Amino acid sequence: MGEERELFQGPFRARAIEELPKVLSVSQLTHLIKELLETSFGGVWVEGEISNVSTPFSGHTYFVLKDEGAQIRCVIFRQQARLLAFLPENGMKVLVRGELTVYSPKGEYQLLVDHMEPLGIGALALAFEQLKNKLNSLGVFDETKKKPLPYLPKKVAVITSPTGAAIRDFLKVVQRRFADLHIIVVPVRVQGEEATKDIVEALSLVNRYLQVDVIVITRGGGSLEDLWPFNQEALAYAIRESKIPVVSAVGHEIDWTICDMASDFRAPTPSAAAEILVKEKYQLELRLTDFRARIYNSFKNQLVLKAKTLSSLKERFKVQRRQISVYCQMLDDITFRLQQAILSIFRSKRENIKRVKTAIEIMHPLKLTRQYGLKLSQLRSQLINSERYHLGILKTKLFSKRDQIVSLNPLKILERGYSITITVNTKQIIKSADQLKPNTEIETVYWKGKSISIVTQTSD
Repeated sequence: MGEERELFQGPFRARAIEELPKVLSVSQLTHLIKELLETSFGGVWVEGEISNVSTPFSGHTYFVLKDEGAQIRCVIFRQQARLLAFLPENGMKVLVRGELTVYSPKGEYQLLVDHMEPLGIGALALAFEQLKNKLNSLGVFDETKKKPLPYLPKKVAVITSPTGAAIRDFLKVVQRRFADLHIIVVPVRVQGEEATKDIVEALSLVNRYLQVDVIVITRGGGSLEDLWPFNQEALAYAIRESKIPVVSAVGHEIDWTICDMASDFRAPTPSAAAEILVKEKYQLELRLTDFRARIYNSFKNQLVLKAKTLSSLKERFKVQRRQISVYCQMLDDITFRLQQAILSIFRSKRENIKRVKTAIEIMHPLKLTRQYGLKLSQLRSQLINSERYHLGILKTKLFSKRDQIVSLNPLKILERGYSITITVNTKQIIKSADQLKPNTEIETVYWKGKSISIVTQTSD
């Protein structure tokens, strides 16, 4: 019992074994372990490799910190996670500071992290690379979306500190090269936590209220921490949303910021930005003189050429004037002949119209109807007379034929005493005795009545 008591003494400052109940519940045991860890360890520094990173909707960050032989669960609550300059990623080796505790529902001990920094690379440098890769994947740095700079801007807005060396260098170059340029200085803070907010608001203000041709964002050189306001995601989006072209001139030539990458054009220094935007006045005058001379010579050459062309056209016009007069006379003659032909055609058409009108009047349906009515009455009378005449002739012929038929009637012959003999079986008329044979039954027809007999004998 004495040896067991010694295990809970010393640095752990735990209660003596004899003070514990003989049987503990799981919750009691877990509470004792949690109390032991939280009271025995203060803040600890631990280095290891990050794995299993997850950030749920709550904003807390959970991960596992491990090395070759062990691992421990870690959590960074939302308030501390917002203060990190970089995003924890799997495989990243970090140094963390936190306090040990026990998550009672699962009985797991874990490290509550309140500070984290990467090993082998600064936190700001890592955050810069992470943000650069993110914005590049989203197309924020796409060259095809960047706006061209005006050749000779008349009004420029410079977003910078009004007391810094950057604005003095910028104005000095502008004054020397082209003093006519209208410069509007928009004062902002260029260092510190509020600097990014100032620059973003200044960009919005210039786009909404100032009619400028280009915007310059500039400041002098400095450390990565000094230039950190120009490495913010919000500033990159504000630059890309600007309707006015943006030139970034932040730091020295070797310094690259997110502001440089997102802007439409990057100048290595503030002085270089001024040299890019304004041209040498003397060079512009020389170019203007050269253009004027080239235009004058071109115009002069064109005048000479046109004068030669005009002279040639005059000569050709003199030669062709007679032909034109002949053509004019021919045109008059043709016009006169055409007029006569048209008049003749009109007269002919007028006569045709009269003839047609007369024909139409003659052939008018009412007139034709009356004519045809009279003709029809005449034809009807002629038809009736013709029918009567032909009927008389036909009636005479009919009576004559009737008399002939009556005279040829066999019955009339029988009336004079003749008879007709036919065979009973075959109904054949007997014209000769050769047609009869003995015992043939015959029938004799008289004027009145008939008789049947049998042939007994024939003779020639």
